[in-house]
Amino acid sequence: MASGLMDRVQHDARAAGALEICGILLGQGKDIRELVLAQNVALNPETHFEIDPAVLIAAERQARSGGPEVIGYFHSHPGGPCQPSPTDSSQAAADNRLWLIVNGQDYGAWLAVSGGSVHGRFEPAALELTIVPHDN
Repeated sequence: MASGLMDRVQHDARAAGALEICGILLGQGKDIRELVLAQNVALNPETHFEIDPAVLIAAERQARSGGPEVIGYFHSHPGGPCQPSPTDSSQAAADNRLWLIVNGQDYGAWLAVSGGSVHGRFEPAALELTIVPHDN
């Protein structure tokens, strides 16, 4: 994942204050190339997140039509740890997709799996940040 993408998602998390942000990680294989910020449509966005279904459906359709793959999802835990909560675990499908959790400063990366060591749903994942030079 390019460090600039991480900077952007952390900025968005800080800007949202006490509200959780959320979105989709797009790319190819294990290479995250894009972030799609989605509206958090949860009833209580201070403590929960739900990616706008229209954004998720559009990303899945683009992937099936040759666009970037949906690698996973991201959301924030404002002021909290970057670890999956029991609620995250109950909402996650065991689809081996990446869950990136940020809090405006730190991050944690997790794979959603069946029987994971964290709440029976997640395993820690390594996330390598790379510096990508900008074209001027």
